[in-house]
Amino acid sequence: MTTKTAVLAEGTGNERNVGRLVALMTATAWVLLGIGLLFSLFNLHDFSDRNTSLMVGVGFMVGSVHIYVIRTAIHLVDSRAKAEDDSK
Repeated sequence: MTTKTAVLAEGTGNERNVGRLVALMTATAWVLLGIGLLFSLFNLHDFSDRNTSLMVGVGFMVGSVHIYVIRTAIHLVDSRAKAEDDSK
């Protein structure tokens, strides 16, 4: 039995690139907010908890805020980690 070894360039193992994730989460949050607004605005005529599409719209809006908050936390942690790495 043989094993294969891979040689990595120095410094590539510990680097994180969360820029694409942050951009994806930002776009997703805005799209879900728009969907939630559309669902809610088109179904305001029957404002009650039995109006399923209105409740789905509110759920999309709440979910988009949660995604944006998580995105902000990821971005802040990554920014702080990069700042600490640069100061060393």
